[in-house]
This record gives sequence, C-alpha cells and structure tokens, in this order.
Amino acid sequence: MKTNPAARTVSQTPAMEPARQAFLLLRTVFTVAPILFGLDKFTNLLADWTMYLAPVATSVVPVPAQTFMYAVGVVEIIAGIAVAVRPRFGSLLVAAWLFGIIVNLLILGSFYDVALRDFGLLVGALALNRLSPAGARGRGRKLWRR
Repeated sequence: MKTNPAARTVSQTPAMEPARQAFLLLRTVFTVAPILFGLDKFTNLLADWTMYLAPVATSVVPVPAQTFMYAVGVVEIIAGIAVAVRPRFGSLLVAAWLFGIIVNLLILGSFYDVALRDFGLLVGALALNRLSPAGARGRGRKLWRR
C-alpha cells in the first residue's frame, strides 16, 4: 500500500524508520570500534594484543609480534574509515577482517569466547552490508532518499 508523501507524519520520516536506525547504529559502531582498536594496537592500553596472535602468523610474516600488530592496527583504522565513507564496501572489509581474526584465534587454540564474540560481530558487519544503500542505480537509494 502506497502512502502519499505529503500525508507522512514526523515519526514516519525516512530518518526514523527502523531499518535506517539500524543502519546508522551499525555504521557508527563499525566505524568507531575498528578505529579505536586499531589505534590501541600502537599503545596497548586496552589489552596486550600480541597475546591474541597465533605464532604461525609471525612465522609466515617474519617480524616481531608487536610490529605485526602495528600493521593490524593500520588495517583496522583503514577498515573503520572505509565503513564511514563507503559502508557497503567497508562492511565487507570488516567482515573479512573479522573472519581472519576468528581463524587466528581458532589456530591459537584458546580464546574461543573471543572467537565466538567476533563471529557475532562478523554477522553484524554482514547485516550492515545488507542495510547499506546500493548506490545510484540500486534500490537502496530509494530506501534512504524519499
């Protein structure tokens, strides 16, 4: 059933629709969290990130664990910025990155709880991708710009 745009109330504006709210919440979280966690790879204030790194990673890329984590931090910052600028692409980048983290944690053989949490985050990143506007020719533009 189509409604007349002029008859819409304030509570029915596109910015207040549940799907739009979900998109904004997920985009905000998947922008801020990767940037903050990426920055923390340089300071280790929140955690000693090297303890989450499987030794196989530094055998494949022969650098000290902390140097490896610096590279991880840069990728996470870039992923967060990508979500802010291009959420449809950035959300897939974050999902792929989270998949890599999950594999790393499973190889490490501990921190299964963290791997499970990161799986939940991966699903959230995929949900953000599905909610993201598709672009000029996609139906997503109609959803967000009425």
